[in-house]
Amino acid sequence: MSDTATGTILELTPGAVKQVKYLIQKQGNERLGLRVGVKGGGCSGLSYAMSLDENATERDITYIVDGVRVMVDPKSAKFLEGTVLDYSVKNLLEGGWTWRNPNAQRSCGCGTSFTPK
Repeated sequence: MSDTATGTILELTPGAVKQVKYLIQKQGNERLGLRVGVKGGGCSGLSYAMSLDENATERDITYIVDGVRVMVDPKSAKFLEGTVLDYSVKNLLEGGWTWRNPNAQRSCGCGTSFTPK
């Protein structure tokens, strides 16, 4: 596992940390961490991807945010550098995961994909 020289790739808000910890607790496996990345597809070219994962690869950039282990593959890291991941529930129709990505030229209406700069 490697670390990044510039610190964290992706920032998690307190709401995101709380939700990830809840999801890990729900799975009953405290070895899980948050894997984030991007993949081709979606309305705008690249889609955000995230999952709970137990195993980091040798190439992953890994770091801890408020007790949550975050894993990012090097290819995704360049598209996610400086991104803020938030989780909030405003009401039954709004809220959930939101990505604030300074590397996005534009994002789709639902916020799950983007066009890189």
